Amino acid sequence: MRRPAPLPTAPPGAPSGDVPTSAEPARSIIDDEAPTRPPVLPASLRAQPTTSQTTEDAGTPDTASPDAPPAPADDATDASDTIGLRDVWGAARARRRALRAEVRRFTARQRRRRMLWISVVGALAVLVLGSLGAAYSPLFAVERIEVVGASTLNAADVEAALAGQLGTPMPLVDSSAVKAVLVTFPLVESYTLEARPPHELVVRIVERTPIGSVASAAGYTLVDAAGVALSTTPQPPEGHPVIEATGGVGSTAFTAIGTVFRTLPDDIRSQVTAMSATSANDVTLTLGGTGTDIVWGNADESAKKAIVLAAAMRARPPADVYSYDVSAPGAAVIR
Repeated sequence: MRRPAPLPTAPPGAPSGDVPTSAEPARSIIDDEAPTRPPVLPASLRAQPTTSQTTEDAGTPDTASPDAPPAPADDATDASDTIGLRDVWGAARARRRALRAEVRRFTARQRRRRMLWISVVGALAVLVLGSLGAAYSPLFAVERIEVVGASTLNAADVEAALAGQLGTPMPLVDSSAVKAVLVTFPLVESYTLEARPPHELVVRIVERTPIGSVASAAGYTLVDAAGVALSTTPQPPEGHPVIEATGGVGSTAFTAIGTVFRTLPDDIRSQVTAMSATSANDVTLTLGGTGTDIVWGNADESAKKAIVLAAAMRARPPADVYSYDVSAPGAAVIR
């Protein structure tokens, strides 16, 4: 609510109690009207209090003027109580750092165990990959081939035939190509390959054991117990008996001869110059030095028959004997 305008004062020189008659209507008009805006005083007059105000305020305690600026102490207190966004962020970062530190402290053992497993697995992976890479690289290429087990066969010929594998990494040696080369040598019965890193390839062969020669149109063919032809010569090869088997090398008579010959002791085998059979049950051997016959019968119990024959030859040498009959090993007959 606005304050009413001040009443007009009496002109100077007029008695304070006398008010002109013309002023009465004006006061009634002012009282009846709505309050109006008070006059605005100049700034110089508002800043200086009147004499009456100074006298009235003399007895009261000093209070701060509403227009006076706030005290500096209050400004410092307000500033210290105010929290900015930067302070909130700083506190959040500090809390996260502390939380991470606690997590690291409580998971240190687990992290060490994890690092150990990772190191072991990584080392194994590097070792495996390095080994595979080195094995399939020229670092482990074949530079030398050695043939082991050849007695009748010429090992140098076999090594020369396998020269195509030189320069090939060990894991990439073609076994089928090696087999194709060794098949061309009839004396090779079986073979195995052995790698000796870093550069040597060993070929272990098992030669076929020739048991004798079979007469043919081309001469005499040296064969093994399976009937595989090893070589052919015009004359019977020395040191090997001549075989006469009814039905040829694919007959049961030839199979029985081969079984009996391989059962003989070495000292008796070297004396045999001829072997013959018309069937699998009448194998006969001939000792070349004296022409003594050995009646063997079938190939059953050949090991026992060989023992009985050796004992009989020691008891009565072949020079004084016409034949040894061991077809029944429990009752050998010497004639």
